[in-house]
Amino acid sequence: MLTDRRPILLANARVVDPSRDFDGPGDVLIADGIIRETRRGIGAAGVPEGTDVVNCSGKIVAPGLIDMRAFVGEPGFSHRETFASASQAAATGGITTIICQPETSPVIDNSATVDFVMRRARDTAIVNIQPMAALTKGMRGEEMTEFGLLKAAGAIAFSDGDRSVTNSQVMRRALTYARDFDALIVHHTEDPDLVGEGVMNEGEFASRLGLMGIPNAAEAVMLERDMRLVALTGGRYHAASLSCVDSLEILKRARDAGLAVSASVSINHLALNENDIGPYRSFLKLSPPLRSEDDRRALVEAVASGLVDVIMSDHNPQDVEVKRLPFAEAAPGAIGLETMLPAGLRLVHNDELDLKTLIRAMSTRPAELLGLAGGTLRVGSPADVVVIDPDVPWVVDPADLKSPCKNTPFDEARFTGRAIRTIVGGRTVYEHV
Repeated sequence: MLTDRRPILLANARVVDPSRDFDGPGDVLIADGIIRETRRGIGAAGVPEGTDVVNCSGKIVAPGLIDMRAFVGEPGFSHRETFASASQAAATGGITTIICQPETSPVIDNSATVDFVMRRARDTAIVNIQPMAALTKGMRGEEMTEFGLLKAAGAIAFSDGDRSVTNSQVMRRALTYARDFDALIVHHTEDPDLVGEGVMNEGEFASRLGLMGIPNAAEAVMLERDMRLVALTGGRYHAASLSCVDSLEILKRARDAGLAVSASVSINHLALNENDIGPYRSFLKLSPPLRSEDDRRALVEAVASGLVDVIMSDHNPQDVEVKRLPFAEAAPGAIGLETMLPAGLRLVHNDELDLKTLIRAMSTRPAELLGLAGGTLRVGSPADVVVIDPDVPWVVDPADLKSPCKNTPFDEARFTGRAIRTIVGGRTVYEHV
């Protein structure tokens, strides 16, 4: 649903704005694509003529979510996802900005491809799309891309997607080069040699299933190396997807040493653990793999304390030809744009996270790290807003999901709470009916 840009008053809401450390009753007035007022008791009489007054009693108004790690298939893999379908899914999930990954065909490693992505997204998407550019040419891990030119073209950060740069000299040079452009390096921390033939978390459960395991050390070894290179170069670094307690200990030491490091965790690793794989459910084959319950709890605590900055969807659509296979043969990845917020609200309802912390990790903190204008309800900010009903019960039906691929780990999950209205640039792009 894409409406005109007439003023909107979100009245009688619980307003949650981590950028102002605010959580309380209030109204939000939107006009001309920006936040005009955020205070209690604005009232219909004090708004411009023709304003769409929305009664948000019992609802939450928050900054639109920013998903810092999502795969969109254009160019080259439009059968998996397009900007149009991804943006529809994002809007349904309360996400107003998608940070798309560079592992397309061709790889987003030059200015022309960045320009194509931005133009294509502008023409077909209903939410904001920001591209990450490749860290190395062709994502081969051998030669750096031109950070300056790519950033000037619109690349918001630099990453080799789900591939790790194993050459330490290349990573050192990239961090040094990026420092001069104040560019953020986002790195997937998995040592491919330690991953080997592994397909799930190493441990007793993998042994019971007869599957090859991936040790926590595969992630920790790469992260430890990266922290030493950050200390050596002074570059800005973001760990793309942490999954285990070993990595949290390394991250904490780096933070305590004053290094410019941050980290994300996927909602899957906060809401699920290795036991959810059950009878070889390939929709739960992920990279990094789902870990133990102890790891999951440690990750949630790390988000609550602020050690882990960002919660992202790690949206990775895979079609049936590569997903509905024996577990060991299936491609890793899960869709998540529509379920990131509801799965996060499950943590809130379970008293594992408070709501302001959840919104900070899904909106405010990604905006700060990436230098975006969103993630806030401050007056004068872009009107990217989500309205949430925290109490509506619903069941995930893959047939209703907007993504053409249906590989959700939350198939038939029962949730309480979801986005009921998503506003991008002052326009309502989704409304739950």
